[in-house]
Amino acid sequence: MTAYFERLGEGRFRATEHTGGAWDLETQHIAPALGLLAHVVETDRDARRGDGLVVTRLSYDILGTVPVEEFEVDVQVVRAGRTIELVEAALSHAGRAVVRLRAWLMAPRDTSDVAGTPHDRIPAPDETEPWDPTSVWPGGFIRSVEVRRHQREPGRAGYWVRTGVPLVAGEEVSRLSRAVGLLDIANGMTVRATPEEVLFPNIDLTAHFFEQPEGEWLGFDTTVSFGARGVGLTTTVLHDERGPIGTSSQCLTVRPVPHPLHSGS
Repeated sequence: MTAYFERLGEGRFRATEHTGGAWDLETQHIAPALGLLAHVVETDRDARRGDGLVVTRLSYDILGTVPVEEFEVDVQVVRAGRTIELVEAALSHAGRAVVRLRAWLMAPRDTSDVAGTPHDRIPAPDETEPWDPTSVWPGGFIRSVEVRRHQREPGRAGYWVRTGVPLVAGEEVSRLSRAVGLLDIANGMTVRATPEEVLFPNIDLTAHFFEQPEGEWLGFDTTVSFGARGVGLTTTVLHDERGPIGTSSQCLTVRPVPHPLHSGS
């Protein structure tokens, strides 16, 4: 099966049709690209050190769109450390930065005696009904995923997502990076208003993990909020089949679509 990306050389990749976007079919859905940047951070870590630092926070700024074409990535260590380090990665197209990532990595240690969370669990994948996201969204990425969803109300749902499409052709990719490649789907899985009524793309995504993801399903307990001044927020508690493992948030620019009768005014 074709992957989301093909490696062309050191720091160079080509996007495939599976990355096709939901807002614009000619540009990439940014979700797989976020997973790719996590992957290059982990690949760079493994080339530099072998002591098992884990990614605990990923903070992405989305600076624009990127075509379904070739692009470049770059990684550098911002703050080196024995047990904690900060790494920055960037994705660029035609000399223009499109996404910037800052990732904190930390040394794991045994804290099982105090482990726990008050976040509620969501029903397991086999307890959740299948749902077709192409009923709302177009694009190659949306077609590439399987979704099971319990919709509570517009802008509020619990759901599970998985994909059989590899992140990078011919490369071993961690479960974390594969999961991160699904995170950005959250903004479209429980819409407050249809994309025909309101545009609400996100300009960032920040995820924190207190457990590393396991298994093929990634769970989302998502709430979408629109403010009264053109700003929105999608917040999610992330799950695997063991229970909650972290959180993510996305800041939205909310833009009602003009009524056709008034589009020329």
